[in-house]
Amino acid sequence: MDFSIILLIIIINVVYMTLTTLRLIMVIKGYKVVASLLSTVEVFIYLMGLTIVLDNLDNPWNMVAYCIGFGLGVYCGSIIESRLALGYVVFDVIVDSLEIELPLQIRAKGYGVTSWVADGKDGKRLCMKVLAKRKNEIKLKDYIKSLSPKAFIISYEPSRFNGGFLLKSTK
Repeated sequence: MDFSIILLIIIINVVYMTLTTLRLIMVIKGYKVVASLLSTVEVFIYLMGLTIVLDNLDNPWNMVAYCIGFGLGVYCGSIIESRLALGYVVFDVIVDSLEIELPLQIRAKGYGVTSWVADGKDGKRLCMKVLAKRKNEIKLKDYIKSLSPKAFIISYEPSRFNGGFLLKSTK
């Protein structure tokens, strides 16, 4: 058993699947040029790894190494993507209607907030929609919870939007 080939197969597949994961995310986020460039490197690395495995089919550990590298590559790509945190996140926040200062406090941190009063099961509620960069998602959620521990918060990623406070502030 040649451990250097096994290690090489794992490394190649980690790099390959990391690039594949990032390329898919770039396509979804609309970064077409970056995705195209990544795919060129990705397919070259794929061909190198596959050639090594096919040239050494006599050792089943090479296929195991290929599978291990594949899984590790998806994991690494996911970690890198979460650190890049590309895109935006929308928060729907619902609090007691008496918390009228909350939108002002969130705006003071530089976030755009649209708020309105709505009817809830137990009376009037203050509803807010907040758009933020995805890299600020945890920080914003923690800030809102520090101001209103009982806040009902839903966050999601928008796919498209037009105009608004955030677009003006990021130019």
